[in-house]
Amino acid sequence: MNHIYQSKILCVLQVRGGSKGVPKKNIREVNGKPLMTWTIESAKKSGVFDGIWVSSDSDEILEVGIKEKVDTIKRPEELSGDEVLSVDSLHWAVDNIEKQTEATYDYVVELPVVCPLRNETHIKEAVDKLITTGADSVISVTQMTDKHPVRMKRITDDDLIEDFCSEYPEGDAGRRQDLEPCYIRNGGIYSMKRDTLMNEKTRHGKVSRPYVMEDKYSINIDSEMDLRIAEVMLNIKEAIERS
Repeated sequence: MNHIYQSKILCVLQVRGGSKGVPKKNIREVNGKPLMTWTIESAKKSGVFDGIWVSSDSDEILEVGIKEKVDTIKRPEELSGDEVLSVDSLHWAVDNIEKQTEATYDYVVELPVVCPLRNETHIKEAVDKLITTGADSVISVTQMTDKHPVRMKRITDDDLIEDFCSEYPEGDAGRRQDLEPCYIRNGGIYSMKRDTLMNEKTRHGKVSRPYVMEDKYSINIDSEMDLRIAEVMLNIKEAIERS
């Protein structure tokens, strides 16, 4: 049981082998380490987990997990495709991890490995908010600025520009500082009560609270350009830590 919170907290990294945008992106080397290793290291440094597991359909990915000294579990083929919902594969992973360990956890935290700049402080703060507020879930978000939904448009068949959301027209008042704050999930942290996931089969539940992260920590690897940006940002982070 975690000595900080007097609760059993499970960390799961769902790491699929297939990737169309960036082939094998989860094990691509980023600043000398496989991409997924950055998340494993942050999970360990957070000090809040009773178990850290990698769930994957790929033996190559599981081998990285073993090398990094975390537990691994092989995901079945029927839960390995693009069309599989993350909540379904997470539910399967937790169910089977609990059977293997003969333990029942209090909280589950999913850390997508495509968010390498999310660090141990973010993890600790999100878990702390989940536990102290009694929420069903705490999910990381970042504020939208230049890509605020009020500014989104559609192009009609007549090649005209229209507001995408008619209930939120942009009009002439498009100054960023005048827009109502708007947030988007950044894919960094999904923390939840174990029963919210296992009994209700949702990562959100009825009471879902935000953990707000700065944009500079919220890069989500989906392209080669994202990888290059992450490399630059991680270089800066490591240089600051060394100084």
